[in-house]
Amino acid sequence: MVTVLLDDIGLLVTNDPERDGPLGEVRNAAVLVEGGVLRWVGPATSAPVADSRVGCGGRAVLPGFVDSHAHLVFAGERAEEFTARMSGRPYDAGGIGATVRETRAAPDEVLHARASALVAEMLAGGTTTVEIKSGYGLTVRDEGRSLAVAASLTTETTYLGAHVVPPEYAGRRDDYVDLVRGDMLAACAPAARWVDVFCDRGAFDAEESRAVLTAGIAAGLSARLHANQLGPGPGVRLGVELGAASVDHCTHLTEEDVAALAGSATVATLLPGAEFSTRSPYPDARRLLDAGVTVALATDCNPGSSYTSSMAFCVALAVRDMGMTPAEAVWAATAGGARALLRDDVGVLRPGARADLTVLDAPSYVHLAYRPGVPLVREVWKDGRPVSGHAWPR
Repeated sequence: MVTVLLDDIGLLVTNDPERDGPLGEVRNAAVLVEGGVLRWVGPATSAPVADSRVGCGGRAVLPGFVDSHAHLVFAGERAEEFTARMSGRPYDAGGIGATVRETRAAPDEVLHARASALVAEMLAGGTTTVEIKSGYGLTVRDEGRSLAVAASLTTETTYLGAHVVPPEYAGRRDDYVDLVRGDMLAACAPAARWVDVFCDRGAFDAEESRAVLTAGIAAGLSARLHANQLGPGPGVRLGVELGAASVDHCTHLTEEDVAALAGSATVATLLPGAEFSTRSPYPDARRLLDAGVTVALATDCNPGSSYTSSMAFCVALAVRDMGMTPAEAVWAATAGGARALLRDDVGVLRPGARADLTVLDAPSYVHLAYRPGVPLVREVWKDGRPVSGHAWPR
């Protein structure tokens, strides 16, 4: 196989704990790519000979972002709801029903086109791994076709039949939970890696959430869940108890919640795009990090409460409004996301890892927060080949 050397890297973020600092930084660096995998990483002065060379012009290079929480299979949009929130109406998750109606009515090709466009948008912004949930169908048929769309775009697919109780089951919550953990699960499990539930006010309580998650685990899926977004509740501790890979949102936490996360392998995935879009309090990342909790950042890309695909934007919000340093935020958006997906082949640049990397038109990753809103991603490599960005002189 052909080898490619990327060199003249001014600052390389590896996230390799074998190297110095929290981000395993290497200055004046190079990486050797072969067959979609990194074969060598280190100082450019020690780089091996390769079949071809790409010079990075002294720019910063980091692992591709890992977005571990996204809702990309849907139809329609909810700009009017956003406008109402900006005028003072609080967010209560009630608008999900509007997206469910439009998603059910949309043909498969429309759902696929929308999700594909969002994945392409994410890739152009440096995201090379994305998780995609169902959750806007809420029937056996519509959840199944949503997961089929997701599975055509990523291996990180999540069954979220327990998003909200649809209107046709009003007054029959138990029947809907039975459907989600029964026939709907059976239809969806073959296309899913994960099972998720929205355990929060207005969605599902602890008993209902436990029933759905344990059924999914029994069907061979791994658990993750939405929890503690709209207020304090049992979701975080339930996730830790069940060994969930991640508990997502974590906006309203008690001391017991923080202690449970700190004593577990469960990742707290924070979604600042949702707080930005709903004018809600941001999660206290500093509190979690100081307690020893593993933190990830993700976009929560969805049409209602966080219609952004930009991990760079989320990094900037985390630094500005959540108490994270630029290094902590970048780690959370790369290696942290990989931890939330139980992956060790992405979110890191070391020999044997996927050759997924992002080249910034900046000398340092700090510019992601220092220059918010500026399109700093110059080129993205996925599986060892450039997939977006500018052509460089060879």
